[in-house]
Amino acid sequence: MSITFDDFLKIDIRSGTVVKAEPYPEARKPALKVWIDFGPEIGTRKSSAQITAHYTTETVIGVQVAAVVNFPPKQIGKFTSECLVLGFADENGGVVLVRPNIAVPNGQRLH
Repeated sequence: MSITFDDFLKIDIRSGTVVKAEPYPEARKPALKVWIDFGPEIGTRKSSAQITAHYTTETVIGVQVAAVVNFPPKQIGKFTSECLVLGFADENGGVVLVRPNIAVPNGQRLH
């Protein structure tokens, strides 16, 4: 399926920094609850992220990530996810976060 460039521009992908993380043992698949600071315009949003293969609640704090911030909230069990954290599966299916390799301002929109 193809999309137009205008379709792509509708997806609001922003940089943010994980400021809080908690285990999410009630999730169907192993996940963490993460809170991400997207800067003053967007603020802090929470997400359920299936990133436990490579990240723990301790190691993900302070990590800068990329996330879609303009999807509607989604109920994931008893937790409401307010953004979609982006990642790629490694050769074993573990999610590796999409993140800038040089720090950028929180809330920076993908160009």
